[in-house]
Amino acid sequence: MRRISKLTRVAVGVASLALAATACGGTSSDNGDSGGSSKDDLGLAIAYDIGGKGDQSFNDAAFAGLEKAKKEFGFKTADVEPTEGETDADKEQRLASLARQGYNPVIGVGFAYGPAMEAVAAKYPDTTFGIVDSVVEGDNVASLVFAEEQASYLAGVAAAKATKSNTVGFVGGVDIPLIHKFQAGYEQGVKATNSKVKVVSQYLTQTAEEGGFSSPDKGKAAAEGQIEKGADVIYQAAGLSGQGVIEAAAKAKVWAIGVDSDQYNQEALAGYKDFILTSALKDVGGAVYTLSKSVHDGKPLTGTQVFDLKVNGVGLSDSNPRMAEIPGLKEAVDEAKKGITDGTIKVNTE
Repeated sequence: MRRISKLTRVAVGVASLALAATACGGTSSDNGDSGGSSKDDLGLAIAYDIGGKGDQSFNDAAFAGLEKAKKEFGFKTADVEPTEGETDADKEQRLASLARQGYNPVIGVGFAYGPAMEAVAAKYPDTTFGIVDSVVEGDNVASLVFAEEQASYLAGVAAAKATKSNTVGFVGGVDIPLIHKFQAGYEQGVKATNSKVKVVSQYLTQTAEEGGFSSPDKGKAAAEGQIEKGADVIYQAAGLSGQGVIEAAAKAKVWAIGVDSDQYNQEALAGYKDFILTSALKDVGGAVYTLSKSVHDGKPLTGTQVFDLKVNGVGLSDSNPRMAEIPGLKEAVDEAKKGITDGTIKVNTE
């Protein structure tokens, strides 16, 4: 039987972190294979998920956490891109190389690192590993998971208040349990706010290997199809593919709802920002920073770390001033936040 990790809530802010323009490069491999990290830890290393840096969402949020930790603690960092069509063995090699070089902690950004991290963490017991969006058992592993459904519920409330056609959309990158949480919370929030609003949902692919998280063209086509069906607010949980959803929404002059980062403030999306109503926030950067700080302080976090609305680990952005022009939106979102945090609203995960 697998060991059950104790659920620990870690308070982190959802305040957006400034994204830097440059990275610290990749890693070099070596031939050593001894367990444990070097005596002098270099600092934080992250290995990106599909889509890599520049997705204006999930991976960029992780990079922002790395940059904050680098600035505050003054240590070396590394951030490494995935390769197309890579295997679990490729991920193992990447994580092991970072640990051998002396990086500590080493964080895999995304559930796809699960099998690789389970194998590598056991070989490097003196290195703290972190994984985002998955639970991996291990005495030296911190599983950084989020209540995505709660932020998505708030997005659903906003969508129901903003729609004029009484039809809204949801575009998920890949048809997997993680993205089901986004859909479930969103649909529940919509219906709780206005039962007359119809939700049109679509997944881009069945597997990540098919490009569901890395194909803006697929996101654009899906959004265009939903707009043809009358959707005037579309929430996307699709990584890099979500940029295509936002582009299609802006072209049609309907609302898009961003995900993970505050996409209204993303430079690469500046041309579409007037049509980004809000974003369902997921403080991946805060989680990355928090784990790094714990290692720096000599008290590394392990086990399952849950980032939810109560600790500001998830939330809803309010950067777009046009949100305030929609009657009742702010009040409805605030009421939903209160209900979720005090437990009177139970948000679905599937």
